[in-house]
Amino acid sequence: MRWKWLWAVVLLGISGFFLAQIAEALPSACEACHIKISPMLVKDFNRGKMAKIMTCEGCHGTSHTSEKDVDKAALPTIQTCQNCHPKKAGQYLEGKHALGLIALEAMPYTHRQPDAFVKGQKGCGGCHTLGLTDPSKRKTKGREYYAYGMDCQNCHTRHAFSKAEAKEPEACQTCHMGFDHPQWEMWSGSKHGVTYLMNRTIDPANKDRAPTCQTCHMPGGDHRVFSAWGFLGVRLPEGDPEWMKYRVTILKGLGVLDPAGKPTKRLDVVKAGKVARLTKEAFDAERKRFTDVCVQCHTPRFVKQNFKNADLMLKEADKIFAEAIEIVADLYGKGLIKKRKDYPAYPDLLTFYDVNTKVEQVLYDMFMDYRMKTFQGAFHMNPDYTTWYGYAKMRKGLVEMKELAADMRRKGKK
Repeated sequence: MRWKWLWAVVLLGISGFFLAQIAEALPSACEACHIKISPMLVKDFNRGKMAKIMTCEGCHGTSHTSEKDVDKAALPTIQTCQNCHPKKAGQYLEGKHALGLIALEAMPYTHRQPDAFVKGQKGCGGCHTLGLTDPSKRKTKGREYYAYGMDCQNCHTRHAFSKAEAKEPEACQTCHMGFDHPQWEMWSGSKHGVTYLMNRTIDPANKDRAPTCQTCHMPGGDHRVFSAWGFLGVRLPEGDPEWMKYRVTILKGLGVLDPAGKPTKRLDVVKAGKVARLTKEAFDAERKRFTDVCVQCHTPRFVKQNFKNADLMLKEADKIFAEAIEIVADLYGKGLIKKRKDYPAYPDLLTFYDVNTKVEQVLYDMFMDYRMKTFQGAFHMNPDYTTWYGYAKMRKGLVEMKELAADMRRKGKK
């Protein structure tokens, strides 16, 4: 009897083991086909945790059953993820990433860009499809339209949806690098980034002795992701009268204020996209989220001084930038640059590189490249970026613009 009992226990244990193995990856009829046409996709899904609790149908629905009805496969949106992850999805929808599509469509010349560049996601559309929550917008007149809204899958890459991957700084690199927002380069070359990346290799247990993107921008795993200054580096009100004077000029260039300094309809777009803080309370609340993280490693005095100096670097950049905007505005006013019929006397900074003169092109570089690097480099603790990629080029650009404007005035008199 004792042996029979032991065998029963052993058999029960073996059965339990195999049942557990089966439970690790729920079977799906989809895999029989996709293992042939997209085998790595199947492998990715089955190595992730989601494969243990759901099948393909959970995100893609049940309408697509063969190669004859591929168009019936549902494409997941943020609401799909929200069904199982309501807290994180809610945080995300409150943050700036979920507003990426608003920012893209608000640009006055987006419609002029090639379809592949925007709708085909080979340019701005590659990142700014964030916030595409309406499945009905995914196709129009038989053509792909923002074919895949990125959202959660941008960081938790499909089909593994790995939390571990999303927590590494490289998860941010694809969108936050290069010309106008080289946060990856700034951070990875800063003492924070170098310390983290070295320790991840030589001392993995202590890699968190230096902050990553997520440490500061997603404290406690909060998916809201906001910063005090925002992408445009403007705020209202401003207690510094001198700085406010520069900012008024910049806001005119952004089309948020008209030449007389009165708000325009574009202010509503700024509010909808949350690209600037429009109250002191809002700015201070976002700033505190960051300083609360910094004081875990640094003294309050050190943190306060460094943020103050970073703020002042933005002011210095704005001083140069405001002068540059006024140079181009003067050329508009004198009729030396032909302006759009629907736009007032100031250049429209949000047309970016779609301009007709060299002096406007330099202004565009100053706005989207040099100014960004000046203040973003300062906040990411990378003095080299602030200096040689930012502030020095701001001053160089201003000299170039003055020479170009003087030449245009001479030719205009002739």
